[in-house]
Amino acid sequence: MGKPHDSLIPGTLNVLILKALSQGALHGYAISKWIQQASEDVLRVEEGVLYPALHKLEKERWLRAEWGVNDTGRRAKFYSPTPLGKRKLQAEVARWKRSSQAVSTVLDAEEA
Repeated sequence: MGKPHDSLIPGTLNVLILKALSQGALHGYAISKWIQQASEDVLRVEEGVLYPALHKLEKERWLRAEWGVNDTGRRAKFYSPTPLGKRKLQAEVARWKRSSQAVSTVLDAEEA
């Protein structure tokens, strides 16, 4: 029996997408696989959630998209972060690190 898969905490998908794209342009399926692999198979992003998020980030000018050919020879939209998207990633990573440290501190606190 495999590991259980966790749902994403609301608000994390954008930062995970931007992090996946920080290494270079990827198409949607590759973004999903990168997140799954980077999370050691804990997080899975379904198409029905991923593509609306990509379109939203593109509309907000955090991402740009260009058509290309994937490794199987099929046409695919490749996404890459814009300068605004790169700045958003830095800010979101800093925010998440502060927040996760604060949550860990609270969870480790002695009970009164």
